[in-house]
Amino acid sequence: MAPDNVQFRATKGYTKMLQTLTERLFDDGDRSDLDPFAVFEEWFALAKDVEPNDPHAMALATVDEDGLPDVRMVLLNARDERGFCFFTNFESAKGRQLQANPKAAMVMHWKSLRRQVRMRGPVEPVSPAEADAYFATRHKNSRIASASSKQSRPVASRAVMLDEVAALAAMIGEGEAPRPEHWSGYRIVPTSIEFWKDGEFRLHDRVRFTRQGAGWASARLYP
Repeated sequence: MAPDNVQFRATKGYTKMLQTLTERLFDDGDRSDLDPFAVFEEWFALAKDVEPNDPHAMALATVDEDGLPDVRMVLLNARDERGFCFFTNFESAKGRQLQANPKAAMVMHWKSLRRQVRMRGPVEPVSPAEADAYFATRHKNSRIASASSKQSRPVASRAVMLDEVAALAAMIGEGEAPRPEHWSGYRIVPTSIEFWKDGEFRLHDRVRFTRQGAGWASARLYP
């Protein structure tokens, strides 16, 4: 029996087996009904096997009140058929920017694979239950640090910051560190997803999916 991700296509009287979704992605004659979320999962599985650090790291771009782009590295810590989630302090710079202009772009670059995935689209807050579930997976010390941090705002010194963390830890003691109301997550709901794969002499492979209604249209792009 063929693996789940193996696809078959009849071509001039014989059946051709395309071993991976990636092969289908870059086969210009065989991209119909290809799900970009499934392609992402194939690439992400490869990245987790070969990237030495944080294969779920992504660059997240937002804009401020003047329309000036702002970008930083965050972690992709949840994903499903709705979109791609990261978690943050809603009172941070990115939190305030996303509340004012709920749109974002992201890119994940896996240097060891020489591949990248780009997405952009509107963002929406995750539910309190989703935020609670992720927050509970974090080490208690990380939960305390997140609750204590006035993210993106000036602090007089590292010593001041550590004193504030220690004070909160002492107050919590042996109890649980609950999720603060201002700490939650956002979901990027992509309207476009682009897959980029390195090629010789800068002849890279690029395929962009654009959401159309309930489905996706795809196009190969010049590198």
